[in-house]
Amino acid sequence: MRTALALLGVVVGVSAVIVMVAIGTGAQREVLSTIEEMGTNLVVVNAAEVRRSPGRRDIAGTVTTLTVRDAEIVERDVPYVTAVAPVQSRRMQVRYGNLTSNVAVVGTTAAFQEVRNFHARIGSFFDELDDITLQRVAVIGAGVHRNLFGGQNAIGETFRIGNVPFEIIGIMEPKGVDLDGVDQDDQIFIPIQTALRRVFNLSYIHTIYMQTQHEEVMDRAAGQVRYILRDRHRLIREEQPDDFTMYTQLELIDAHRETTDAFTMLIGSIAGVSLLVGGIGILAIMLISVRERVNEIGLRMAVGARRKDVMTQFLIESSMLGVGGGLAGIIIGIAGSVIVGTATEWTTTVSLYSVFLAFFFSLVIGLFFGVYPAKKASLLDPIEALRSE
Repeated sequence: MRTALALLGVVVGVSAVIVMVAIGTGAQREVLSTIEEMGTNLVVVNAAEVRRSPGRRDIAGTVTTLTVRDAEIVERDVPYVTAVAPVQSRRMQVRYGNLTSNVAVVGTTAAFQEVRNFHARIGSFFDELDDITLQRVAVIGAGVHRNLFGGQNAIGETFRIGNVPFEIIGIMEPKGVDLDGVDQDDQIFIPIQTALRRVFNLSYIHTIYMQTQHEEVMDRAAGQVRYILRDRHRLIREEQPDDFTMYTQLELIDAHRETTDAFTMLIGSIAGVSLLVGGIGILAIMLISVRERVNEIGLRMAVGARRKDVMTQFLIESSMLGVGGGLAGIIIGIAGSVIVGTATEWTTTVSLYSVFLAFFFSLVIGLFFGVYPAKKASLLDPIEALRSE
């Protein structure tokens, strides 16, 4: 019982490291899969300066220089870009019958489906002709479909955005919440020209999404896009700052991977502190063991055991304590990760790296904290040891 209690710190430490790293790794994979769903060959241009932090996106000021024509020129003149989708959005009051809701209205083009990997689950998305002729057609998100129409068939129904009537031609597939905390299902998509002229009364846009041929040409595409936009916005002098912010999806992936790696390392290190507590428990139990087995040590040395043999014996015992605690901790840690993933909405992923690392440290701690007791046992005088009670 005393040994089991002494090993409890190692067991808790190893299991905590495995569970915490599993939560961090699961969170990282979930974030990366969310980004990759948008496509890894995506280049994004935002009007004004955009400051990103986990869970939010802050836009500094309003810039009116980014236009639909900019998007058309980029698509025409940059060979590495295969598709371009200009976007302007605003939260507006939407009414259907007696029901009203405040929804994000997104004006864009038919290319938005391909560029952002958004597709209609029921019905269809609007096409280029709908945009040119300023048709009042809309594709609603799954959340809007659920909130305004109760999940019933909404194709062909008419609702109002502000005071402008729109006909529903499609319902989008569910997408969930994006990395900026925006509910992607709480959106209504309408043709960009209809949005600018009939709904928003604007002549500019805030975002251009661009899809490149493949990941290897993203940097070259971004460089050409920056040159074209600076030229069109008359930013001739080099010292003039850009009036837009541009980033690639790979940069976003790297930034979030660094954040989640740091988070995983932090929580893993905190959990690893309990391993040190477990090592102190091993030190205590080994010192007690040396004290209670003085006669045994004296007898072994009297019949020919060398100091090295005594030291090796106690080092093996302490390392076995560390290994035993590590194995128990691994079993509990894996089980705990499964329970956490099942009982909560968190994604947990147990990595072999964390398992081996936790086991290695439990073995090292067993050896490290066993050195002093083993050294103390090997330095006992055989005669004095045999005389002790």
